[in-house]
Amino acid sequence: MVVAVDRGRWSCVLADGDAAPDDGASAAGDIGTPDPADAADDSGGIPGAADRASNADAAERGGLAGAAAGPTGAASPTGGTGSGGNSPAPIGFRRVVAMRARELGRTPIVVGDNVDLVGDLSGRPDALARIVRVAERRTVLRRTADDTDPFERVVVGNAEQLFIVVALADPPPRTGFVERAMAAAYAGGLQPILCLTKHDLAGESEFASEFTDLDLTIVHGGREDPLEPIRELLHDKLTALLGHSGVGKSTLVNRLVPDAERAVGEVSGVGKGRHTSTQSVALPLPGGGWVIDTPGIRSFGLAHITADDVIHAFADLSGAIEDCPRGCTHLGPPADPECALDELPGKHRRVAAVRLLLAALKSNDPWMTGG
Repeated sequence: MVVAVDRGRWSCVLADGDAAPDDGASAAGDIGTPDPADAADDSGGIPGAADRASNADAAERGGLAGAAAGPTGAASPTGGTGSGGNSPAPIGFRRVVAMRARELGRTPIVVGDNVDLVGDLSGRPDALARIVRVAERRTVLRRTADDTDPFERVVVGNAEQLFIVVALADPPPRTGFVERAMAAAYAGGLQPILCLTKHDLAGESEFASEFTDLDLTIVHGGREDPLEPIRELLHDKLTALLGHSGVGKSTLVNRLVPDAERAVGEVSGVGKGRHTSTQSVALPLPGGGWVIDTPGIRSFGLAHITADDVIHAFADLSGAIEDCPRGCTHLGPPADPECALDELPGKHRRVAAVRLLLAALKSNDPWMTGG
């Protein structure tokens, strides 16, 4: 599994038993050649990387190995990604730094992706492997630059859960932020969970009640809150953390993974936190599972998500929209007077709550000020 990306280098974790570190020549055939653009962009990140990239096929003929996903065991940090990033490997796994093979072109490779590696798989500080295949993603968290931009960017691959971290004060919470995050999670196949911080500074009841009819799991993740409820939700799962800068996301990560060494920023006087997490990184949890700490969000477009994408995540509603007229946006009257969701018995509150998510898709508000 890819656990960090930094300037044309991908840090992966590989199970110790997947391939012998010092295997000789393999019958795997063409094992790929490095992308010269990646090598040119980042040859200084790992000692000798440029030299190895130029003669990799002659000098590095290791066997094909898959970077593992979902390992268990306590965290055992092993240092950086070759350019200063922190990417620990749990017990029973080793960290392998890789570059993208030429054959992959510009195929996006993101944190959480499961990949096939060839080359030097020893995990030594000066070793460099190559990524030759990216496995099909089971889930995907996507974004666009804004709600009018058709270009999609994959943020995280294969996460099972999306922890939406929201402060109840400083910065103040926005329901639109949570609604848009939930829409992105549902469209990508992730289970959203709302994590509230700083509830000692403001009450939560009114804000949390906005999501009652969506069956959204809500937990507390402030400095003084017990971690056990959160650990139970994260156990043996790959979970992405998403939130504005300054909401306490990195503080939560440092509590969950004491060796994470993530910077914890102070919130500035204008209520916007500094970007203390500058790149996504997957960190192993003691006892099993991973958390992906993502940079503080400033904008998160949803141009790629449709109303049907969201509604299909709700089993009790998805069947009904098959009876909607062509072009129905499912927002109800007056926009959609014949929407089939209005005919469902006993689902008025549920439908109204889901329509708030759909309205968030149409709002075209910046993620930072949504709601």
